[in-house]
Amino acid sequence: MFEVEYLIDRNGQQKAVVIPIELWRQIFTKEDASIETLSEELEDYCLSKAMDEAKKTPLLNRKEALDYLEE
Repeated sequence: MFEVEYLIDRNGQQKAVVIPIELWRQIFTKEDASIETLSEELEDYCLSKAMDEAKKTPLLNRKEALDYLEE
């Protein structure tokens, strides 16, 4: 698994993300991709990772899900 690092400014606000080059190459296969293509590929990667994590978590029943949404 790759570690993504966050750079913060003097006020503690995140200002940049450092992505390991191996991960970068997996996500962005084209060197001359447009900003739109890069954005879509990064979004697809993040959604895929989120779905992988979601598969590992227990499902909520209807009441638990509604209670969660109300919070």
